Amino acid sequence: MGERFGRKGKKVREQYFILRWEGRSVNEKRILLVEDNPDDEALTIRALKANNLRNEIVVARDGAEAVDFLFGTGAYADRDTANQPELVLLDLNLPKLNGLEVLKKIRSDNRTQLLPVVVLTTSDEDRDRVDSYRLGANSYIGKSVNFEKFSESVRQLGLYWLSLNIGPPRS
Repeated sequence: MGERFGRKGKKVREQYFILRWEGRSVNEKRILLVEDNPDDEALTIRALKANNLRNEIVVARDGAEAVDFLFGTGAYADRDTANQPELVLLDLNLPKLNGLEVLKKIRSDNRTQLLPVVVLTTSDEDRDRVDSYRLGANSYIGKSVNFEKFSESVRQLGLYWLSLNIGPPRS
């Protein structure tokens, strides 16, 4: 509980609710955002925060960095890979390894094959959608150029994947 001052200087009590699932609060659930465009990265983080999704966000700026993070290699060799993100937001048009290659690696490894992966991209190509689903994407969302629409999409995906969805048990 906290206090703040509302209109006319009167104290207003705020209640803070933390959703818990399997002993972890929603805010403790980590998101891996795989995005090479700094503007899209900032827009996505802004939309998450605007919708009170205060989860830890790890940003990988290319496909190779995403794979290193998930599998504890390269710059992330010391990372505990048992602590995987709860959700991967994956762009398709990435340097080094494209999003489809990253998705293929995620689905081909027992440690990550059940991670929820939402493709979040500007691509509206039918082929990209089909390939994403064929390779195991859980969802495919187009990035809207309208911030309000994009923010609403991010709110809904955060609510679903971080609050409502019941994933497989962690080993």
